[in-house]
Amino acid sequence: MHFQNQQIIPAVKTISQLDKAFASPFEYIVLLEMHIGQLMPIKREAKRLGKKLIIHADLIHGLKTDNFAADFLCNEVKPAGIISTRSNMILKAKNSGIIAIQRVFLIDTIALEKSYSLIEKTTPDYIELLPGIIPKMIEEVYERTKVPVITGGLIREEEEIVAALSAGAVAVTTSDKKIWSNFQNILDDM
Repeated sequence: MHFQNQQIIPAVKTISQLDKAFASPFEYIVLLEMHIGQLMPIKREAKRLGKKLIIHADLIHGLKTDNFAADFLCNEVKPAGIISTRSNMILKAKNSGIIAIQRVFLIDTIALEKSYSLIEKTTPDYIELLPGIIPKMIEEVYERTKVPVITGGLIREEEEIVAALSAGAVAVTTSDKKIWSNFQNILDDM
């Protein structure tokens, strides 16, 4: 079962977005662009509210993506999941029993092939594919890797979410609050 069958995962960049996500029915929430000093208070509040955090390690201000940062996230913050483009983060998350999500950018064939090689080495629990508006690539990446795909980035319309989920994505990350509030209608349309 992927993310308790939560197919839309709010991605938050600000404290006001975080407050809205905390007030939502969503259990899993992705943290983007927060400051390292905010992680522990956010984690405590999430725990109090029964929310599970997925931290995008590459976007946390004040946090390098080296092995010390990986140790800090996995041993001190202990989120439900970590998203990163970095293999050391993915491997440390996996070894710590934390959901490991390898972020892959669809730039061109060369970048995609390099990502496939990295995925073979790290064997993440999930792949986050960006941008999420290319359903054909969701199918291709899953067929090639057999790793469940989450997608996000540039998704602005409800139809794009339906297309991504129909193409095999297990979830869609979005920072669009109107989609958060309209998620049930989107899923009912499928």
